[in-house]
Amino acid sequence: MDKKNYREKLISTATRLFAERGLNGVSIRELSTAAGVSISMISYYFEGKEGLYSSVLQEQFSCFEYMATIKERDSGPMDKIEEYIRWSIQRHRDYPFLLRYYTSELTNPTRYFSSIVRPTLEKALHILIDIIKTGIDEKLFRGGLNPEDTALAMAGMVNYYFLSTLATEEFINHSPERDEELIRHYMDIFTRGILS
Repeated sequence: MDKKNYREKLISTATRLFAERGLNGVSIRELSTAAGVSISMISYYFEGKEGLYSSVLQEQFSCFEYMATIKERDSGPMDKIEEYIRWSIQRHRDYPFLLRYYTSELTNPTRYFSSIVRPTLEKALHILIDIIKTGIDEKLFRGGLNPEDTALAMAGMVNYYFLSTLATEEFINHSPERDEELIRHYMDIFTRGILS
């Protein structure tokens, strides 16, 4: 295994183990054994277990950079909202451990919360809030809408769908084949509400 593969193997292995047990629930020895590398490789590449955890968080939360693409898109607020929902669903598919890091850091923050997690989430929410404000200014969305509450409700709607998978798998089809239907439903709820 060459040096690049050592680093990738450690990141891949640590992503799974830290997601399952958290930063303090995994030892350096467990990480090195599971990755099939010596303990010294963790120090060499990451300066220890915490550095490895920081690298995992950075990699997991890097997908939020796509929010800038949504913001800069030459389209209206409704199209941007749909793109946000579409991207959020795909994000959960592409990064299956991200939600664990997300909820773990929000409920039991590590020292990396303030340097990695909070700035990433704040930036994403500010973009979503700005999109909603634009929709209000353009009279596409009703004037009394609170942009901050609306952004949090929208983010929560998609995140909870994936967070509740284990509890709802017996009666909700969570397969990727249903994603387009889910996007339509969420857009319908967002744009028209639930009243008949």
